[in-house]
Amino acid sequence: MKAFTYARPKTVAEAAEMAAAKPNTRFIAGGTNLLDLMKLQVETPAHLVDVNRLGLAEVTETGDGGLRVGALVRNSDLAAHPRIRKDYAVLSRALLAGASGQLRNKATTAGNLLQRTRCPYFYDTTQACNKRAPGSGCAAIGGFTRIHAVLGASDACIATNPSDMAVALRALDAAVETVDAKGAERTIPLAEFHRLPGDTPQIETALKPGELVTAVTLGKPVPGAHLYRKVRDRASYAFAIISVAAVIDKGPDGKVRAARLAFGGLAHKPWRVPAAEAALVASNGDADAAADAVLAGAKGQGTNDFKIPLTRRTLRAVVAEALGA
Repeated sequence: MKAFTYARPKTVAEAAEMAAAKPNTRFIAGGTNLLDLMKLQVETPAHLVDVNRLGLAEVTETGDGGLRVGALVRNSDLAAHPRIRKDYAVLSRALLAGASGQLRNKATTAGNLLQRTRCPYFYDTTQACNKRAPGSGCAAIGGFTRIHAVLGASDACIATNPSDMAVALRALDAAVETVDAKGAERTIPLAEFHRLPGDTPQIETALKPGELVTAVTLGKPVPGAHLYRKVRDRASYAFAIISVAAVIDKGPDGKVRAARLAFGGLAHKPWRVPAAEAALVASNGDADAAADAVLAGAKGQGTNDFKIPLTRRTLRAVVAEALGA
């Protein structure tokens, strides 16, 4: 690990100012991803700004009946929160499917959203990786691609986003609140927060340099069956090969009247296709019709071709469970 300086600001404004004042600065809270990357010298920040004492660890009600989740709320606390369990169960289930109990006790809401890909070529500094070293190439293309993208990839990068929480938040139409060094605040819809790789895979989010995430907001509760299904190589402490966050509502007549579907493990960001949700409603629960829309344009890399039929089978299982089939 390379030497770095460290600061512990007392306010959000001070933290943002510190990050803007020095180049190559990173915010640190739980550190469950950043510290690993620093040990491997994948990340080599010159300065760390510790945000743990900024008072951003509360879950509060919003005026429209939703919730505002502070950036420093720990994953285990959020999963166990009564309102999350009752009204946003897909989020609680996604959180509990991630990492281990020890890591969930440390990991934060903002940190979970900002965690970096688990592509092994990204972690191996002897391999070419446009995300780690722009312009160096992508060793994953033509390599071992079991966990890599089949949607939204580019010739520069085929990595996937590893977050379970982000997939559930995408299904819930969450938004991310931020503040910059000048004190300007903004709200970014989660749909626009993570970027596809294109020609600049090193730019992973819509955040500006030094911009600090302060909260995630959830709208009023969404009715229906809340499900999160994660397919992985082992039962715990593993990232998704493919995951589905679903909120499916059926009326008294048993017909599907609304659906929200978001997918993990398929792309550089949580994947949601409105046409798939419309197809599920129009067909009254035909998972294959929805899968056709989700998988439009899907392209495997050889060793991950199986993800395409696996997505279809997983969606069938989720829809069947939601409809009580």
